[in-house]
Amino acid sequence: MKSNPSRNTKQDETWPKKVTIGRVTVKIYRRKTPLGNFAFMVANYSGEKRRFDSHATEADALEAAGKLARQLSQRDTIGASMTREQSIEYASAIQTLQPLGITLTSAVSTIVEVVKLVGDLSGAIAAARFYKERNKTITAKRVADVVAELLKVKESRGASARYLTDLRFRLEKFSEAFQCNIGNIETKSVQAWLDGMKRLNGAKLSSQSYNNNKRVAYLLFEFAIARGYAIDNPVKTVESVKIRNGSVEIYTPAEIAKLLAKADSDFLPCIAIGAFAGLRSAEIERLKWQDIDLTSRHIIVGADVAKTASRRVVPIADNLAAWLASYSERKGKVWSGSSIGFYKAQEATAKAAGVDWKQNALRHGFASYRLAQTQSAAQVALECGNSPKIIFAHYRELVKPADALKWFAVVPDMPANVLPIAATAN
Repeated sequence: MKSNPSRNTKQDETWPKKVTIGRVTVKIYRRKTPLGNFAFMVANYSGEKRRFDSHATEADALEAAGKLARQLSQRDTIGASMTREQSIEYASAIQTLQPLGITLTSAVSTIVEVVKLVGDLSGAIAAARFYKERNKTITAKRVADVVAELLKVKESRGASARYLTDLRFRLEKFSEAFQCNIGNIETKSVQAWLDGMKRLNGAKLSSQSYNNNKRVAYLLFEFAIARGYAIDNPVKTVESVKIRNGSVEIYTPAEIAKLLAKADSDFLPCIAIGAFAGLRSAEIERLKWQDIDLTSRHIIVGADVAKTASRRVVPIADNLAAWLASYSERKGKVWSGSSIGFYKAQEATAKAAGVDWKQNALRHGFASYRLAQTQSAAQVALECGNSPKIIFAHYRELVKPADALKWFAVVPDMPANVLPIAATAN
């Protein structure tokens, strides 16, 4: 019995196929897929290691192999025709890349890809630096913990008690608003916090207070960056509010009368001394009752009390003497509370009086009304512990002499032997 002839036809093709250009030969392999179809793979030696580029059809594979063979042949031709200078440059590039474990081919391919994405080489470098900054390792730390660490460092470096109190007061407000890791805070959140800040009486912060809080927040983030708790400082691009020279806030005689009427007995002397003697808040906090001579009618602001560390003598006006008369037997410090307590007393008094608390407005008011009263910048400068130039530049013509008469006529409406509980602006 004859056997049937085999149905398998003789292959008229030999695999792998080869595409040769010059001295370069590229091979094409055919493999059967699990689904029974053929896939065509081009052996690619252009990189550091051989790889197989897969193609769906033989025609696609032949086209890719031809393109690859031309590229490799051209590369060989260039290599053979390199000048001495080009050979030195090539060797230098290889040596530069060697410590990084990167081949020249990989480096060039990466650079080309990055430049295509960003436009030019300088842009690629900038993008790489930005990536590095944004992806460096930071330690997650809560805002409140960073605040505590900053205050501790400032204290250890000898910062003044007044400065520490102001710093603590502002930073505690910030940490209350941001109960999260400091590295997660964005510019828009800080901007919204500053824009929304208000005094206890509901009024918005003055421009100076806005910038003061911004300055403290900026300090906090710089501290956090230096210690690896944050990548960048979101306060850098927060809006600054311009404060014009000479644009100072003062109280009217009616407003100061309201504040004095609502101040409690411990805080009332502080308001009166600020308004009618022009002492700074920090100076009032350090002032002692023995520095106030109601008989000779002057306040001695010692070098240890004055901001400028220079002693000065401030006269006591008639209305200030009336406000302080009932305190003549007091001893110790004029303000016995803390600096934070001083801030809170300011806000509480303003809220009770229905008057906005204006930053430094007591001292500004004294300087303005006193200049209108005396018409002497030199005299007011001596009493305020400033220069005549500052007094003249900031306080001249803010008020009229008639307003000064009303300011220094604000007196308690009860006898001196009774604790003042109300005030009038005559």
